[in-house]
Amino acid sequence: MSPLLRRKEKKRPDERTVTLIGKPGCHLCEDAREVVGRVCAETGARWEEKDISQDGELYRRHWEQIPVVLIDGEQHTFWRVNAERLRRALEG
Repeated sequence: MSPLLRRKEKKRPDERTVTLIGKPGCHLCEDAREVVGRVCAETGARWEEKDISQDGELYRRHWEQIPVVLIDGEQHTFWRVNAERLRRALEG
């Protein structure tokens, strides 16, 4: 089977990384931080936070959408984070 036709192997939640992109003083970012932290603690996923005010590339790409949530580097959502949707995405 061609590598291009092969399905991606399903990752366990503890093999996934959630990235929250936001900035200081953003109330939506604070709400997102709480949801991401809780869901990642429940599922075992790792998470990190990046500040767009410290990274020009992130600022250019996401300044109108913060907070932005990525899963393994791919955009999952922005503005408001739904805990159930994030949990489902992490659990596959």
